[in-house]
Amino acid sequence: MAHPNEDLVRDGFAAFERGDMDALRKQICTDDVRWHNPGRGPISGDYEGIDQVIQYFARVLELTGGTFSLELHDVLANDEHAVALVTVRGERAGKQLTDNEVLTYHIRDGKISEVWTHTTDLYAADEFFRKNVLTLG
Repeated sequence: MAHPNEDLVRDGFAAFERGDMDALRKQICTDDVRWHNPGRGPISGDYEGIDQVIQYFARVLELTGGTFSLELHDVLANDEHAVALVTVRGERAGKQLTDNEVLTYHIRDGKISEVWTHTTDLYAADEFFRKNVLTLG
């Protein structure tokens, strides 16, 4: 039998995959959820509150033309935390991204209250989301 927080995280991945932002907003995440995305790229930073987190998801999907996908490998959970092992994929401007990530979740009152994203190749992720810049010599 899975821990309830494992089920919560898996339900969150399923909702994202379905595009069910309403489920993420009402059932999966707290209103004051915080999402931390490392790096220096255009989607890097801290997102505060469910509205900003949903906007972050929308921006990722927009930048990848809807090609962004998550392959969930496993979820480990206890009463306060969960960890998800994930492969992310996407295409953008002729570039492809395949990267392994670890997402660390803080759980409060049966909902996700904070997420830290840890990518294996931060430089590749930053470059993937960066605009193509033409420089003239």
